[in-house]
Amino acid sequence: METSREQYVDRDEWPLPDSTAATGIIITTVSFLFFQITAFIVDRYLKTSSFLNNPKLHWRWKNVFISFTHAAIVSVCCLTSFYLTPKLTADMISTHTPLSHGTVALSAGYFLHDIVDMVVYDWSRKSLELLIHHVVILIAFSFPVLTYKSVGYMLVALLVEVNSIFLHFRQLLRIHKVDKKSSLYRLTSLLNLGTFIIFRIAALCWMTRWIVINKTQVPFFFYVLANIGLTTTTVMNIVLFYRCLKSDFICHANTSTTNVKLE
Repeated sequence: METSREQYVDRDEWPLPDSTAATGIIITTVSFLFFQITAFIVDRYLKTSSFLNNPKLHWRWKNVFISFTHAAIVSVCCLTSFYLTPKLTADMISTHTPLSHGTVALSAGYFLHDIVDMVVYDWSRKSLELLIHHVVILIAFSFPVLTYKSVGYMLVALLVEVNSIFLHFRQLLRIHKVDKKSSLYRLTSLLNLGTFIIFRIAALCWMTRWIVINKTQVPFFFYVLANIGLTTTTVMNIVLFYRCLKSDFICHANTSTTNVKLE
């Protein structure tokens, strides 16, 4: 039997029994436990470090590092899925593979972990908007995790994690107070901004266009959740993009200009 990198599972051609929903639940649960255990190990390590003796800073470093780990894993899985199964980009409703479905389920487990982590350690008004975002995303992810439908669409949503690699690495550099003028920080800032435009802004625009065109092809429940998720994510990303731009480029440029005038 010949194999090719375009092999895929089409739910319409090969109906799956309802019991397969358990697979998604198991992967999500294992993912949740993995990130919980990783957070516990990181937490124990940080307690031996004198650098992060501030409890708030301690939690923030741990949270950002776990997010960075999730972003790295999911980015590789997403890009590999699209490379091995090009039909995922053509048929985003029915086409799926074990890797693509597992990636979505893995992310669902991460979001569940992050919700629990924020509720326990960072319950505040500032974190409320992120909690609402995570809850909406988790509910939306439950649809492809349990039904194997719209897996390709959710993979496009997860492409934002490519940018999250640089976004979270930038946050770690800031926590460690790395000089903004250093080559490492400037390169990270540029990569963050570039991938932000491609994998967040452009991806969100494409997703909005797709859901509007294909609204009759997806359940009304999923359509509503997708729109709520896209709206909240778009607003949050606009604010985040402005903050990154202002912090790393606008303020830096103004500071440089001021220094030149003073000299």
